Amino acid sequence: MIISNQHEVTEAVLSELSRAPSARFREIMSAAVRHLHAFARDARLTEAEFHQACAVIAKLGQLSTESHNEVVLIAGSLGLSSLVCLLNNGDNGQTDTTANLMGPFWRMDSPRTDNGGSIVRSPTSGTPIFVNAWVRDSDGRPVEGAEVDVWHTSSDGFYENQDPEQADMNLRGKFTTDSDGHISFRSVKPAGYPIPLSGPVGELLRAQGRHNMRPAHIHFMIYKPGFKTQFSQVYSSDDPNLETDVQFGVTRALVGQYVLHDGEQAPADDVRGKWYSLDHHFVIEAGEAKLPKPPITGKASGERPAQVILERTA
Repeated sequence: MIISNQHEVTEAVLSELSRAPSARFREIMSAAVRHLHAFARDARLTEAEFHQACAVIAKLGQLSTESHNEVVLIAGSLGLSSLVCLLNNGDNGQTDTTANLMGPFWRMDSPRTDNGGSIVRSPTSGTPIFVNAWVRDSDGRPVEGAEVDVWHTSSDGFYENQDPEQADMNLRGKFTTDSDGHISFRSVKPAGYPIPLSGPVGELLRAQGRHNMRPAHIHFMIYKPGFKTQFSQVYSSDDPNLETDVQFGVTRALVGQYVLHDGEQAPADDVRGKWYSLDHHFVIEAGEAKLPKPPITGKASGERPAQVILERTA
């Protein structure tokens, strides 16, 4: 089609898309084109702004490395990751769900660990935490033999892949549920942390007057054939940033009760003084068990990155 006006551009693109053999590809790309073209019209996008947007997209790719994924980070900061999760879980968005964001820091092949074992793999400061988790199906029955991948930050707010001072796979482990659908492990209580600001995500947050903090949480990934793979995050009930999570990930079902114990007998004889406990229940749905491509594949080297915290404007 030879284009006569701006409306015919959209018609021409949609006409060519209709030739695609995959029905789902046609559906997705046609919707994308309609909404993208409508966005340009609605925003009255100038040529300079269009080129600026292209530069941002290019920068997202350039800053995604084996230990950092800027694309996943900006999807979370725009609420898109949370929206897609809630649309696809909890009976397609109709009910509460323990599913949550995958996040940009999941790695495959974390070390298999016995129930009750520790995922602290190098000297790591922080208050001990003892975690119990149960996995059930939508009818309330325990799910035995599910693989549960666990990972979280140190008490300094760094995932091991960001921090050359931590051992490879520190604060990561893979457990298997028993006949009660139960796993347990020991670690240190994670800290909330600022997401990186060195790329387009930082520019986005500064332009909105937002802070860049995530509330403290522990990640869980639950995998078993016959069930939809579930990524989850259990957020610390005492964190001040629950209401303003920069990644829009906090749901009521995932505010965990991180209980502080002071002077009580801990589950391990070597623990004295303060320690935390966390008990949490997950519900997984029937479906296809498959894993996405990991957003990161390796560990950073060199200096530990500096943490920069933005203040949230009134």
